[in-house]
Amino acid sequence: MKSMLKVRDWSGQARRALSPTEVVTRLGTLDDWKLTGDGPDVAIERTCTFANYHETMAFVNAVAFIAHTQDHHPDLSVHYNRCVVRFSTHDVQGLSSTDFDCAARVDALLAE
Repeated sequence: MKSMLKVRDWSGQARRALSPTEVVTRLGTLDDWKLTGDGPDVAIERTCTFANYHETMAFVNAVAFIAHTQDHHPDLSVHYNRCVVRFSTHDVQGLSSTDFDCAARVDALLAE
């Protein structure tokens, strides 16, 4: 848990769109994430299911904390017993390493 909360300074790293091969390779390292959209609307997405609204909102707040510390904010679709998390990097009009790093942090939340 300690490494998950560590702030990553993305400002010193040049972000770039990953190649299709890099995307497929990195997607294979994540649990239950899928590729959605295409072109500048491409993203990685995961639907997380919970027992009730309280658990869903606790998860959403934890994702918000991760997003804040990493300065990389996903699109969230919040429902009674599920949340859809969608990462993309708008400034590269595609997927970057940042998306996959943050997705791994979300996976770590769910592993707790």
